[in-house]
Amino acid sequence: MKQKNSKLYILTGGPGAGKTSLLNELNKKGFMTVPEEGRRIIKEQISIKGDALPWINKKRFADLMFEASVNSFLKIDKLEEQPVFFDRGILDTIGYLKLENIPVPDEMKTKADTMKYHNNVFILPPWKEIYENDLERKQTIEVAQATFDCMNETYLEYGYNLIEVPKISIKQRAEFILNIIGNHE
Repeated sequence: MKQKNSKLYILTGGPGAGKTSLLNELNKKGFMTVPEEGRRIIKEQISIKGDALPWINKKRFADLMFEASVNSFLKIDKLEEQPVFFDRGILDTIGYLKLENIPVPDEMKTKADTMKYHNNVFILPPWKEIYENDLERKQTIEVAQATFDCMNETYLEYGYNLIEVPKISIKQRAEFILNIIGNHE
């Protein structure tokens, strides 16, 4: 098993928990951030009238998400020496497949075992008060909770240390994370 990367941090959890807003705040503070691949893929598939959408072809959607996450990991791992924050990571695709009761291919398991992020993973719990649906997010708050539970289980299964980010302001959430990684302004 490869040593976990000390500079690549994951923000995970269910949909609508504030991951993107938190990622944007960390970016404003000067940190490199990598947006969620799922949203990009959904927007792209809608624009080309593709079927790799979570409400049409879940397996194809997961395959594209996994491929994009692996590519982002490889690109950033080679280039960056400062902390980088990812809105979801390689294991999120495995968690998604588990959530949807779709078998996880061995290739995905192997890559997840060898392509490691920092051992501390930041997980954002469902937060009903800020949860909103939009064109790319059609899940209910109940599905958001199930996704959170599945991501929690998946990251623990792969040996990561989960740190739950409290339900506080975006700025406070960013400071919470930066205090933990020991890198504040």
